[in-house]
Amino acid sequence: MADQRDEPLVLGIETSCDETGVGIVRGTTLLADAIASSVDEHARFGGVVPEVASRAHLEAMVPTIERALKEAGVSARDLDGIAVTAGPGLAGALLVGVSAAKAYAYALGKPLYGVNHLASHICVDQLEHGALPEPTMALLVSGGHSSLLLSTDITSDVRSLGSTIDDAAGEAFDKIARVLDLGFPGGPVIDRYAREGDPASIAFPRGLTGPRDAAYDFSFSGLKTSVARWIEAKRAAGEEVPVRDVAASFQEAVVDVLTRKAVRACKDEGVDHLMIGGGVAANSRLRALAQERCESAGIRLRVPRPKLCTDNGAMVAALGAEMVARNRAASSWDLSADSSLPVTDPHVPGHHHDHVHEVSKENLYS
Repeated sequence: MADQRDEPLVLGIETSCDETGVGIVRGTTLLADAIASSVDEHARFGGVVPEVASRAHLEAMVPTIERALKEAGVSARDLDGIAVTAGPGLAGALLVGVSAAKAYAYALGKPLYGVNHLASHICVDQLEHGALPEPTMALLVSGGHSSLLLSTDITSDVRSLGSTIDDAAGEAFDKIARVLDLGFPGGPVIDRYAREGDPASIAFPRGLTGPRDAAYDFSFSGLKTSVARWIEAKRAAGEEVPVRDVAASFQEAVVDVLTRKAVRACKDEGVDHLMIGGGVAANSRLRALAQERCESAGIRLRVPRPKLCTDNGAMVAALGAEMVARNRAASSWDLSADSSLPVTDPHVPGHHHDHVHEVSKENLYS
C-alpha cells in the first residue's frame, strides 16, 4: 500500500441536478462529503426546476466548499487537483459548478479535471469497496438515467451496452408517487410503502423483455401509464386504491427488469461482478433482488452505501483522484459544461493542458 500522503488529494464538485455536492478524497479514502440540497425548494413544483436549482447552487457553493475543507481537515493549498462534473445534467446547474471549479483551480494554481457524471457514479464504489475490478459491469439507475455500462478503465474507457429509451427509472418513481399523492421525491416514499404491500398483487407489465426486444435497453413509460390507468380505474369506480400494494407491485416491475437485464449482461460479457449506482440504487428492494439474483448466478455484487448512491461530490472527487493517479491530462481552461456529455467520455481533457501549473506562480488564494 502506498504511503497515504503520496495518494492524490482531490476536491470534487457536483452540480448536475438539485444537489450541491463537494467531496474530498485522498486516493480511495473519503475525507469529506458535504451536500446542500435544494429538494425542498422543488417539492412544491413536483419536480426539479432548472432555474431554481442553478440559483441554489450559486448560493450554496462557497459555504459547501468551506464546510468540506473543514470536515476533511485540509487546506485548499494542499489539494492536488479539482474535479468537477462537466456533464451530463442540467446546463445551468452544471455551469455553476464548472465556473466555481475553474475559479478555485485558477486561484490555487491546481489542475482542473472535468469529469463525467455517470463515470463518477461508478467510481464512487472505490471509496467503499476498494479499487474497481477491470472490466467492471455497472447498472446506473437514477432520476435521469437507467444505463448498463461496461468499463475497462474508468478514466478512459466506458462503453454503453444499453440505456433508457424513454423515462428513467427514478422518473417513473416520481410520477407514480405523484399519481398516488405521496409527494416528491418519489423513490424513498414508494420504497417505504412497498415494504407493507404485496408485490405479487397486481401484474404490471415488464417493459422490453420480449424475445425481439433490445436485450439491454430499458423502457418504463408503458409501465408508468399502466399503473396510472389502473389507479384511475379504481378511483372512477369509487373504490379505494390499495396504495401499499400498488407501490409494491410497481416497484417489483421496475427492479425485476433492472436486475434481470444486468445479470444477463454480466453473463453475456463474461464479467463476474456487478456494480449498482445512482439514486435508485438506494432502493431496498433493488438491493435485495440484485443480491439474490447475483448469488444464484455466481456474480459478486458491489453497491455503495445509500448516501454515496445519490448525487454527491465524493464521487466526482473519487474519479478526479483516479485521473491524477493515472496521470490523465488535466482539462484546459476552456472546459465547458455539456448537458448531454456522452458516457463514452469519462473526462474532458481540452486542448492545451501543460500550462495549468504555470498559471499562478504566485498563489492567488494565499
